[in-house]
Amino acid sequence: MSDTSNSPAKPTGCVVLADGTAFYGKGFGATGGAEAELCFNTAMTGYQEIMTDPSYAGQVVTFTFPHIGNTGTNAEDDEATHPVARGMVVKWDPTAPSNWRNSERLTDWLARHGRIGVGGVDTRRLTRAIRQQGAPHVAIAHDPDGNFDLAALVARARAFPGLEGLDLAKDVTCAQSYRWDEMRWAWPEGYSRRTTPGHKVVAVDYGAKRNILRCLASAGCDVIVLPASATADEVLAHDPDGVFLSNGPGDPAATGAYAVPMIREILERTNLPVFGICLGHQMLALALGGKTLKMNHGHHGANHPVKELATGKVEITSMNHGFAVDADSLPDGVIETHVSLFDGSNCGIRMQDRPVFSVQQHPEASPGPQDSYYLFERFVASMQQAG
Repeated sequence: MSDTSNSPAKPTGCVVLADGTAFYGKGFGATGGAEAELCFNTAMTGYQEIMTDPSYAGQVVTFTFPHIGNTGTNAEDDEATHPVARGMVVKWDPTAPSNWRNSERLTDWLARHGRIGVGGVDTRRLTRAIRQQGAPHVAIAHDPDGNFDLAALVARARAFPGLEGLDLAKDVTCAQSYRWDEMRWAWPEGYSRRTTPGHKVVAVDYGAKRNILRCLASAGCDVIVLPASATADEVLAHDPDGVFLSNGPGDPAATGAYAVPMIREILERTNLPVFGICLGHQMLALALGGKTLKMNHGHHGANHPVKELATGKVEITSMNHGFAVDADSLPDGVIETHVSLFDGSNCGIRMQDRPVFSVQQHPEASPGPQDSYYLFERFVASMQQAG
């Protein structure tokens, strides 16, 4: 068992990989332990949004940017009701908040929500290990007394089943349907409510981020959200003008066991516009006859260049996915629209003769800052044209 510690004599936090490698540091947030898949995120801001993004279910996030905690936390920036990622690993101890919107220190916020953080870790070395070996299974622990049973932590890491074959959408979806009318944050009002009539959109929630729903509302949609298990009859009972397939966590093939038949039935029975993001993109690809595959370490960050093939336009995008659509598996009539300029992986598809399309990136996350927002406008335009 190797020890990569460069920490004080009595560390209170520990990150243990399934191969036995241990990283020591200073624990913060909740005490105890957790096991998960380990990924790294290269974003320079947005740690609260990342921790509450349902797509991170089953994962611990290593932040490559060292300044974590500097903007604190606030209730407005949560993408879900609580943090979904199982923990965080950072280079430096969380700094004191210095932001006018701060309402709670990151360490207190994590503790209140039962999430563990470990600081003082060599995140550069940890990130290299993830890139070289693939996303490893890990156990993280925080003990104020610094008492760690390494053998037990290794066993916990090795016992983690991994994300392949795992349907996590069922764990993060809504319990019942609801309407959404909150729009994007704008200065100086903050969030406002949509009051004018719009296109009726059914959003299927595989782990939807709140800001995606806000973008739909801001673009001109009356949104009703249905659970991931919704049937085609339940979707069509709302007489929608369009159907949206949300982001979410886990293996798309596992979620597809119930999601793909629903999507196929929608496509067979109607000519409705359909728009998917992230897991929704993968669900649509599976429904159209494509395949998905597990990536070595995935794409997680807010600086990912994506090229739209039809125009040659390069967008700076936010990404969060460990699975990808296999472009070579796409059948005739399904066109690849976007590709990653990091590795050439698929980032978008559309049906050749129908208003049905999806993208891997997150256009609601605004890293460009608005490079990909046109996708929401494209979806609304397709509903207008459909009449």
